[in-house]
Amino acid sequence: SNLYNIPNQEQLAEILVQLTDMERAFFCNSGAEANEAALKIARLYGHQQGCEKPTVIVTKGSFHGRTLATLSATGNPKVQQGFEPLVEGFVRVPYNDIEAIAKLSTNSQIVAVLVEPVIGEGGILIPADDYLVKLHNLCKQNNWLLMLDEIQTGMGRTGKWCAFQHTNILPDVITLAKGLGNGVPIGACLTRDKVADILQPGTHGSTFGGNPLVCKVALAVINTIKQDNLLLRVQELSERFKQGFNKNLANVSGVKEIRIKGLMIGIELEQACSQLVIKALAQNLLINVTAERVIRLLPPFILTNEQADEIIVTVSNLVKEELG
Repeated sequence: SNLYNIPNQEQLAEILVQLTDMERAFFCNSGAEANEAALKIARLYGHQQGCEKPTVIVTKGSFHGRTLATLSATGNPKVQQGFEPLVEGFVRVPYNDIEAIAKLSTNSQIVAVLVEPVIGEGGILIPADDYLVKLHNLCKQNNWLLMLDEIQTGMGRTGKWCAFQHTNILPDVITLAKGLGNGVPIGACLTRDKVADILQPGTHGSTFGGNPLVCKVALAVINTIKQDNLLLRVQELSERFKQGFNKNLANVSGVKEIRIKGLMIGIELEQACSQLVIKALAQNLLINVTAERVIRLLPPFILTNEQADEIIVTVSNLVKEELG
């Protein structure tokens, strides 16, 4: 129970805020729960600012979870079907479109922006290099919270502990999960500055969040990433995949685009290709197809060069065979 002192939780919180330059950590059981906490923080913050209907800017193509509020924040109508009426308090803009967000500056009910540094579920969409910087500046100008969903991008997936660390910005809220537990259910919502202490006892909680077992696992994950220098390894493997896939597929007719950030790899075809999941499995390779025509690869950080090359060859051959 979180009514009592949990040393592993305290240690994990201290390490996470050090790694991210945040100030506070709230632990839960999943990414959706972490994003729910972020959305509650945004609403609390908005009411403190005098907003009657605190509103959060979200993006098309995003995925933030399957609980009712995070489902409503998600930018994919397909996953929302059948669960109407959705939770109010969101306004949606195209991803990687700063101008669309800037136009909302006159809306006095806007309190925060929730965005993925790289859209994962929507097809490995990588924004312009200055997108997060401009977004950060816009949030600062309007006194909005910048809330980054780092559930897919965090914990080393892009070659940094968090994807925002490829820039010099600091968000107000970060959500983590997935890689934090390496298969064990844990999520975290990290805060700083004006919302560091906004959640007080009674305003939010989690019975099992931050329990001794999951925190011990998360500490082991972080220790392994550090000891084995896996952030550097992600960067090395990323370059290997970029070179390999560009060499094999960049000029193949029917391949629309190859998008790679760290070990987030998206190969977009000009046609639907969901059947490739089964074909890859028959060759002992686990892949995913998202947004109907994007092959999504999220390889382990511990791949050998030989294994990476095997993935490049196998996927390239599958794509060429599929495109005829």
